[in-house]
Amino acid sequence: MEIDNKARIHWACRRGMRELDISIMPFFEYEYDTLSDDDKRVFVRLLTSDDPDLFNWLMNHGEPQDSELKRMVQLIQMRNKARGPVAM
Repeated sequence: MEIDNKARIHWACRRGMRELDISIMPFFEYEYDTLSDDDKRVFVRLLTSDDPDLFNWLMNHGEPQDSELKRMVQLIQMRNKARGPVAM
């Protein structure tokens, strides 16, 4: 998936699990454009992960083995926390 194909990335962000949607969608909507191209690539790569893995990582029930994915999960958590709750 290309990092500038925002429609496709937006679609990939919609996971169908409320907890994931609450974490991933706001990050994409509010933060994606501010990321470097390298971070955009890591984010897109994160979206290829299985939902159970994403859930566990974002809910602090484990962490990715890959250091780039781990950093992206931490960035998502940090930016979402700083922005505050978003109604969905």
